[in-house]
Amino acid sequence: MTPGPERLTEGDLDDALWRLLSASDRDDPAAFTAEHDRAAATLDAATDPCWSAWRHALAARRGLVDGDPRAVAAEVSAAREALGGCRPSAQTALTLAHLAHVEVAADHADTGMVLAIDASLLTQTAAAERPSRALHQAHLWLALTLAALDLEELAVAQALQGSRVADQLPGLADRWRLLQLCAQQHAELAQTLHRRGEAERARELARTSVDCAEAARALGWEPAHGDQDLLDVVQAWAIACRGEVEDGLGPLRRAHKRVHRDGGTWLRGYADLVLARLLTRLAHDRSGGGHDAEATDLLVDAAGAFAAAGDRRRYRQCLLELGQGTAAMGRPAEALHWLEAYRADTGRALARGRELWAEMFVRRSRLREAERQNAHLRRVALEDPLTGLGNRRSAERRLGSMRLGAEPVSLAVVDIDRFKAVNDDTSHSHGDEVLRRVADLLREHCRTGDEVYRWAGDEFLVVLPRATEAQALTAVDRLRAAVADADWGELQLPEPVTVSIGVATATAAEDEPLGWRSLFDTADLHLFTAKRGGRNRVRTHGGRTAGEGAP
Repeated sequence: MTPGPERLTEGDLDDALWRLLSASDRDDPAAFTAEHDRAAATLDAATDPCWSAWRHALAARRGLVDGDPRAVAAEVSAAREALGGCRPSAQTALTLAHLAHVEVAADHADTGMVLAIDASLLTQTAAAERPSRALHQAHLWLALTLAALDLEELAVAQALQGSRVADQLPGLADRWRLLQLCAQQHAELAQTLHRRGEAERARELARTSVDCAEAARALGWEPAHGDQDLLDVVQAWAIACRGEVEDGLGPLRRAHKRVHRDGGTWLRGYADLVLARLLTRLAHDRSGGGHDAEATDLLVDAAGAFAAAGDRRRYRQCLLELGQGTAAMGRPAEALHWLEAYRADTGRALARGRELWAEMFVRRSRLREAERQNAHLRRVALEDPLTGLGNRRSAERRLGSMRLGAEPVSLAVVDIDRFKAVNDDTSHSHGDEVLRRVADLLREHCRTGDEVYRWAGDEFLVVLPRATEAQALTAVDRLRAAVADADWGELQLPEPVTVSIGVATATAAEDEPLGWRSLFDTADLHLFTAKRGGRNRVRTHGGRTAGEGAP
């Protein structure tokens, strides 16, 4: 007899996911491919929509590694469809951020930006929850995505947010990775600002980069050799961007040598690019000195490495810098060759596009924050903070929207018997607890579709749509009994809590239907007679009564 499949647990899926994300984040496509093959059966067995989304998202990255653009497009589309069945959470934000990175790596910048915006908005919502590894990783992939879109300042902000989340988590590896990323992205932004002539801010960012690198080393975590080499390259670069070019040159050459001996394709390209930039800066500072030619050769090698690794953004950067560098060296024909290659690969004016993406990113984030604040204000305006019920303003809105006369409707005004004695004989905190308990009991025992509001003080309003007088009397007496039969012993009150209720009904056949205020006043009058009749009872039209002591 063939044994059945082992029961799949959430832990199995989590383990597979974190291994795949770790492999995705390394300069080793073969490691991701091997890990994806290993996890395929586990992912295929998952049926939850959120795990289906991950299955397709990781398959999209596999298509990217395999150089299959059709598979990438199909899997991204399937992942986004599956995400429609997932509730907003840090895990959903992480899935979207990872998909955004896949799309940008596939050179689908517009789609990647939209996904990044959605992921960013979800991280803002998830930030109110307990810090989690999923939230930390969402910030990491958002930072990588935004950097690939040349939105470096936004990328730095995401990396810093991720680092703050990682600081609250126990895993040293996650904290180390975010500090490394912060160091790298601060150094890259410092390079950009130095090129724009913002020297002082560039130095400030470079100092932060060095601080992040030193903080990563201080953790005592032993990363993989490639990760440590990348940190060494970044720290040497940051030292140079800080204005200490010669102090950074020696460490960078040593790191560059190690990377070319042991590193992967992308890391070799990155080390070449950083060293070329440092040599170019040194050449400009010294008006030549023989570094220009070496920088050009390094940029050529870096361009080839980035093209092979699929990093189109940095490939284009190398082409542009080769064109600018050879033009400065007085080699116009060669400069034209590189600039033409840059133009052909770019295909469109990216500068304005980047500005629009950044503007859209910030604007949509602000709009979502404004929506959140408006929702909070609406909740404050329409919700009673003590009981969580709709308040009087909310009730009046509801009553004003009703079409009296179109169908029967009943109102019940509920008042807690001798509530003043509760406050006087015990405490106002006891009184607040009584109000909360009564609100919960009314909400729990009312009919489906009925609505409960806190009208004022110890008075509540129940709206019973489509309820005739007889139906309302039965339904409301159930509420009265629920309060009377509740266990109030833990509050140590002088006597059990009861309520009196007045009910009024507007029929569907009235020629001149009453306004809701008249209907409310009638119910309030019946409440008064219920109180005078002995309390803990329901009174409605014609003296009809239900409850304790009712005839």
